[in-house]
Amino acid sequence: MSKINLKGVEISIVAKNDQDYICLTDMVKGEEGVDHIKNWMRNRNTVEFLGIWEKLYNPDFKGVEFDTFRKEAGLNNFTLTPKKWIDATGAIGIISKSGKYGGTYAHKDIAFEFGTWISPEFKLLLIQEFQRLKDFESKQLNQAWDVRRVLTKANYRVQTDAIKDVLIPAKNLPKDKEGFLYATEADLLNQAMYGYTAKQWKENNPQLALNGENMRDYATVHQLIVLNGLEVVNAELIRANMSIDDRFKILRRSAIQQLKSLQSSKSIEDADAESPNMLRAIVHKKEDPKK
Repeated sequence: MSKINLKGVEISIVAKNDQDYICLTDMVKGEEGVDHIKNWMRNRNTVEFLGIWEKLYNPDFKGVEFDTFRKEAGLNNFTLTPKKWIDATGAIGIISKSGKYGGTYAHKDIAFEFGTWISPEFKLLLIQEFQRLKDFESKQLNQAWDVRRVLTKANYRVQTDAIKDVLIPAKNLPKDKEGFLYATEADLLNQAMYGYTAKQWKENNPQLALNGENMRDYATVHQLIVLNGLEVVNAELIRANMSIDDRFKILRRSAIQQLKSLQSSKSIEDADAESPNMLRAIVHKKEDPKK
């Protein structure tokens, strides 16, 4: 939930399927409110616009029902509410929410069109404030990903040095097989933290994998902090010549304990909010490295 301020009026914005929906109800606070939205929706031009938008973006849009509304639009006895429009046509451009942040929300394209109905000035100010919000969010997101990149790399060298100094000589691996050992140790941490390997993540997220993304791109800052610490712990356990099974048990227990501690703080909610498709901490799964 985000908010923009337009001439002293707070307007809520929610995300649905990675799209922004602006609260029409907030946009007409202090005016006709719900009646203002109904009057706008009964206008023939509005019905045409809503129908065109749905045909472009909604494969399940019911065109027959839309044609009925289009023929009746503009008649004195024609009325149309957001609920009636959604129920009859399967529209996705307008949504109704109940509860604390309830009201009628519309995709930003439609909300901007509604802004024109209010006044050209209102529409321009709305677009201006919305763009300012998006610029701010983009800057914050870039900063968050910078933190992720730093955390991901911070102690990587500590673990790889332990592998190079201890495991590779002990296993007497040929040069062309060393990469497999590094990958195995990375996946040991992945299983301790997330409960699955990088390969399993790619199999479950093929499109993201094709785009060059990996499971750690979707981790929260707190998860990366813990993962960063696990690299140091694992390096010390390697140097202590501990078996991989025993190391997994210690790493898994450490990951769960640290994540539970972080989840008890309010800041975990802020970290979770940074990524739309993040990995959730595996604190409720069984202690089985094969799961």
